[in-house]
Amino acid sequence: MTSHENTTTASTSPDGESDVEPLPPVVLVLFGATGDLAKRKLLPGLYRLLAAGRLPREWAVVGSGRHDPEGDYRDQVREAVTDSVGDELDQDLLETMLERIHFQTSNADDGSELAAMVQRIEGNLDAEDGEVRRLVYLSVPPAAMEDMIAMLGREGLTDRARLVVEKPFGTSLEGSRSLQTQLDEVVDEDQVFRIDHFLGKEAVQNILALRFANGLLEPAWNAGNIDSVQIDVPEELGLEGRGSFYEATGCLRDMVSTHLGQLLGFVALDDPGAIDAERLRDAKATALQAVRPLTKDDVVFGQFEGYRDEEDVDDDSQVETFVALRAFVDNDRWRGVPFFLRTGKAMAATARSITIRFNSPDSDLFGGDDALPCHNDLVLDLTDEPHVTLDLRVKRPGPDLSLGLATMTFDLEEQMPAAEPLEAYERLLLDVMRGDQTLFTRSDEVDRLWQVCQPVLDDRPELHSYEQGSWGPQVAVDMVPDGWRLHG
Repeated sequence: MTSHENTTTASTSPDGESDVEPLPPVVLVLFGATGDLAKRKLLPGLYRLLAAGRLPREWAVVGSGRHDPEGDYRDQVREAVTDSVGDELDQDLLETMLERIHFQTSNADDGSELAAMVQRIEGNLDAEDGEVRRLVYLSVPPAAMEDMIAMLGREGLTDRARLVVEKPFGTSLEGSRSLQTQLDEVVDEDQVFRIDHFLGKEAVQNILALRFANGLLEPAWNAGNIDSVQIDVPEELGLEGRGSFYEATGCLRDMVSTHLGQLLGFVALDDPGAIDAERLRDAKATALQAVRPLTKDDVVFGQFEGYRDEEDVDDDSQVETFVALRAFVDNDRWRGVPFFLRTGKAMAATARSITIRFNSPDSDLFGGDDALPCHNDLVLDLTDEPHVTLDLRVKRPGPDLSLGLATMTFDLEEQMPAAEPLEAYERLLLDVMRGDQTLFTRSDEVDRLWQVCQPVLDDRPELHSYEQGSWGPQVAVDMVPDGWRLHG
């Protein structure tokens, strides 16, 4: 062992005693090991967890895919981690990591050699109680997911395993239920970790803290005080070589039935009573059950100009690269409050934000609502360097009693410099190792979001063209009566 090796994932109390039990040995079986997600997020995330002393004492990674990687797989890992970590890279630590990296080809028809390698590596790890935990990470296309899960069951790779499933969870309500049937045949629900990296973001978790820890906000978190909610995730990037994926999936499946739907659930849930896997997900599932199924009248589909010229895209493609919609949560807390959701490719900016727009006061003291210079918006920025802003109306300095806009900004990293934030995938990988499903999606949540979205897939709205670098089709810009917070 080098000085970088970790013996515990725990924090240390002032008296030097660890307050968390060490993690057991683990073998991470990574399908899609040569893919973009592994290179950009998963492998660099493992390095950062190792550097922070958060991995178990004993661990290994077995990458897998249908084909052998070009050259030495460890060289690919070295390049991916080096590119991601940059100047903070510890070369000795990286070499220590690479010693624990392996690769074995496999496919849905034959995983016998992979299973044999996993068992051999497990036998080489020093497990005090003789048991090594398996983490099986499925970063594979939706069409391949069911067959891969069946193979895992045949080869016994689901024994003692936690199975991490990447979104989208199927591509329709029927497909999602078929996938769930396949999962039920080989694993129990408490072994399944459906990963949605938005839920691993510090800023998303901060929704709970801001609301439930502050008497200023929680009493106002309802239809009596809130005019509307915006969940806005535009992207400047286009397809970036993902034409075949988008042709098979589209924006609604890629983003709305997963990320944006989950964010809606986080905003809308009632007090869960405790932040644990059972009660938090119960509260979120209850909120999602109250979401009214969408119709095409609620939704705008867009496609950016030039999409059909992209590689692997059909010349007459009707696939949407943009979605804006109006949703309603039909319960006592939210009845009548519109939730506006928007996301798309090749847009004017890249952002991730939730805007809670509060009602204007009943008072006409300052001329009524039409005369007020701004909205009272609470804006939660969901980027990796999150901040919170609150727009307030205040007296403009001067001899007259006129109103102006003042914005309070809370920069969380600046105000808490000693904090140690984790990138979303780092946090979620660590939670899988701990067996904590709190920030992972449960099967009933998945099923309900498909029930909400499927009517729009069955009866699609008109497809509108929009200019690259814009805010989407004009009909979507006009959807919010008082305008989108992000320049709409």
